[in-house]
Amino acid sequence: MEELNLQENLAIVPAKSDPAAAVLFDPASNPFRLVVDPEMRENLREALLRLIDCHDRELAKYMADGRLRLDSYKEYVELFARSLKECMESREGVGYLMKACGFEVPLEDVNLDPEWRWAEENAVARS
Repeated sequence: MEELNLQENLAIVPAKSDPAAAVLFDPASNPFRLVVDPEMRENLREALLRLIDCHDRELAKYMADGRLRLDSYKEYVELFARSLKECMESREGVGYLMKACGFEVPLEDVNLDPEWRWAEENAVARS
């Protein structure tokens, strides 16, 4: 029950490393009682950067081994994006991010199709 209440009262705040986003965030106008810990956001950011580095190294290895040929940087970016997309569509990829943020979630419990739960327009206008 406590976990459900926490989920209903979350708001994402910018990390200290992003002063431009901090300007857009007005804590006085925030109706939420609890905000997402900037440290968790930073853990997620670092995990994504490690993931990007890993994919970059793998593509470089395939090139060096002669298993992959690229005709342009455009093609590299396209393959790089495809590689990241395929990873993030897998339980292992999402599970990696969960673990990096401190969640121990069995792979079979990773939700690959979470629903956006947007607030109703009328509810937003009233607040």
